[in-house]
Amino acid sequence: MVRAGKRGALIDRFRTAGRVAIGWAELGSLAAVADRPAMVALVRTRWPDWNVYEVGNNAGQLHRFRSDIQVGDRVISYDPDGRVYHVGTVTGPYAHEPTFDPDYPNVRPVTWGGSVPRDVLGVSAKNSLGSVTTVFQVPAETAAEIDTALAGPDAPAAKQAGGAVQDGADLDVVTIADPTAEAAAEQDLFEDLEAKALEFIKDRLVKLSPRDMELFVAGLLRAMGYKTRVSPVGPDRGRDIFASPDGLGLEDPRIFVEVKHRSGPIGAPSVRSFLGGRRPGDRGLYVSTGGFARDAKYEADRAPIPLSLLDLDDLVALALEHYDGLDVDSKRLLPLKRLYWPA
Repeated sequence: MVRAGKRGALIDRFRTAGRVAIGWAELGSLAAVADRPAMVALVRTRWPDWNVYEVGNNAGQLHRFRSDIQVGDRVISYDPDGRVYHVGTVTGPYAHEPTFDPDYPNVRPVTWGGSVPRDVLGVSAKNSLGSVTTVFQVPAETAAEIDTALAGPDAPAAKQAGGAVQDGADLDVVTIADPTAEAAAEQDLFEDLEAKALEFIKDRLVKLSPRDMELFVAGLLRAMGYKTRVSPVGPDRGRDIFASPDGLGLEDPRIFVEVKHRSGPIGAPSVRSFLGGRRPGDRGLYVSTGGFARDAKYEADRAPIPLSLLDLDDLVALALEHYDGLDVDSKRLLPLKRLYWPA
């Protein structure tokens, strides 16, 4: 696994350029750093304030990307908007290419092949792929499950449970005695668990029916202090939900909400259609669990009324922020339990 930057921001460039890339741009080229001890020394020299855990974790990922990954090895990267894992084959050695992206200049050439929707994978595979580590080795069981999914719909069903999962964290640390290093390790573990939890919450939301998604968004708006009206099933006259402080539309803001619950991204034509008929003083909220194409975001920026676009990540963030205020019916659509962690 090589992650495509924060929230998969580089995934389209990975695919069009035939590359996977990682950051650590401050180190310059890694071409002459042939072994792991040399990589550890380089990282320690560049960041002398880092503890042993941070040095080992970062050096391990860099060495794996630069040296351990071999030509012919398969690689995957995740597209969080499309909720798919793209699978490819490494076709060449490490290279330093600042022209690809100044912040992600360390690259490996890749020929991309098939793609696997996250939703067809079992819980164990999803868990193993949820690590926040930039570069890690996918467990053999998960790789086999991805192969099964690539083989097509007639392949055996994915397992829903499994044994222990290795998250692939590549550390040069066996025992951590430094308290600051121990704290850093705990923080990494917390961030890893948090990222996996967020993905599982998104999995739950994706399984909702389109109607239930509309009801959940309406419940979320109520938790934020608005009164809502949900359009009946059928033609919605350009809105799925109407929200306002008084519920009658006599007080501002008057918020018109469109909810699209499908796998593909929304394009500019859908946004323009939603904006048609809006009047000065109206506000718009467009929710798309499949994300938004670039032209849709541009259309929203130039809209004649204030318009907010909400993708699946944004929806989860709002749901967590206002979860305690959700009514019983809304919580039933997304049941969550609280997890405590040492401060």
